[in-house]
Amino acid sequence: MPARAPLPRTALAGWSRVTLVEDFRSTVAACAARLPGPELLPERLARACARVLPVDGAGISLFFADDRRLPLGASDAVSAEAERLQFTVGEGPCLSAHAEGRPLMADETTIRSRWPAFYDCLAGTTPIRATLSIPLEDDLRGIGALDLYLVPPRDPGSLPLADALAVAHEVAATFGVVNQRDRGHADGPAWLDAPAAGRRATVWKAIGMVNAGLRVSSPDALAVLRAHAYATGTSLDDLAARVVDRQVPMTELSFDTDHHR
Repeated sequence: MPARAPLPRTALAGWSRVTLVEDFRSTVAACAARLPGPELLPERLARACARVLPVDGAGISLFFADDRRLPLGASDAVSAEAERLQFTVGEGPCLSAHAEGRPLMADETTIRSRWPAFYDCLAGTTPIRATLSIPLEDDLRGIGALDLYLVPPRDPGSLPLADALAVAHEVAATFGVVNQRDRGHADGPAWLDAPAAGRRATVWKAIGMVNAGLRVSSPDALAVLRAHAYATGTSLDDLAARVVDRQVPMTELSFDTDHHR
């Protein structure tokens, strides 16, 4: 039998991505046994991303306004914390990737120089030192994002962008299938009831309380909460919960209001 000619490198790469997509789909299905329920779809997708790609974590989020980022699910606690840190300081690679509408790879040097406040929090509380942030397409175009996190010795060079984009495409496609199925539901797709999204809703309540209590605009209320969270070394989500529970008096936040002005 004559020897078979080797496949071209481009064909091998294409075949590899087909296998990657198949692995991703089977991993999502396998995660359903431990994470059942339609509201946990984002967490299943995030865990599958982290398992089939050479990364240490993943997170999925939505932007429904300039300063309103909604976490949907993360592969692990550290990845969830990285998302909270970006939201707390109001800067980071995912926010920039969303604003620019393109994938954004950032190593430790880039994070430190471009988003110093985020880097200080990230380096102080997590082992993550590099990220790849990818805006999602299809039904989530302009609002969805996938964050991939790397811990040394991994570095951005170990993560093929084409593979990450292929997985991001599958993430968006999966949401699209569910959206089509749930199109008639008045409350929208069930994955919007993700636990992480519910926790973030506390921030919107806290903004309303600061807005009314200190007579400032909603953007200024968010800025005040962010400044207080950063100054006290806590996340915006945790601070918001304390504000809503009235554990943080408005008089304590009024100093941050004066400083912000």
